[in-house]
Amino acid sequence: MKQRDDTLTLDSVSFIRGERTPMPKTILVVDDSPIFRQVIAAALTEAGYDVLEAANGRDGLILLDGRKIHLIISDLNMPILDGLAFVRCARGVEGYNHTPVIMMTTVTNEEKKDEAMSEGIRAWVNKPFQPAILLEAVSKIVQA
Repeated sequence: MKQRDDTLTLDSVSFIRGERTPMPKTILVVDDSPIFRQVIAAALTEAGYDVLEAANGRDGLILLDGRKIHLIISDLNMPILDGLAFVRCARGVEGYNHTPVIMMTTVTNEEKKDEAMSEGIRAWVNKPFQPAILLEAVSKIVQA
C-alpha cells in the first residue's frame, strides 16, 4: 500500500480521498414485450441505473434472490404471472416487501388502477410512454 498526496493506492486500484462514486441503483423490469423491455432498459441504463430484465412475473420472482433492488417496473398484462399477481408474490419475498413498484400498461380501466394502487403500486404509467416521463417517475421514487 502506497500513499501519495490525496490518493490511496491498493495494488492496482486507486481511490481519491474524499471522492466516492455512488453505487448505481438497480431496477428490475418485468414485461413480456421484448421491445418494451429493450426501450425501458436502454433509457434506464443511459440514465445510470443497473437493469435486470424478466419476461414475466414468474421470471421476475426468480430474480428476487437477495440482491438489492431499488425499484420494480412491471407490465400489468403478462402470461404465466401477471403484474398484480407478481407484485403480490414479491411482497411475500423477504427483503422485497417494501420495494417500490411502477406499473406500466395499456389498460386505462380505473378499477384496475385502483386495485393496483391498493397493492402499493407507487406510479401508473400508460403505454405507449415517453422515456423522459418514465425517468422522471423513476428518479422521484428512487430518490425518496
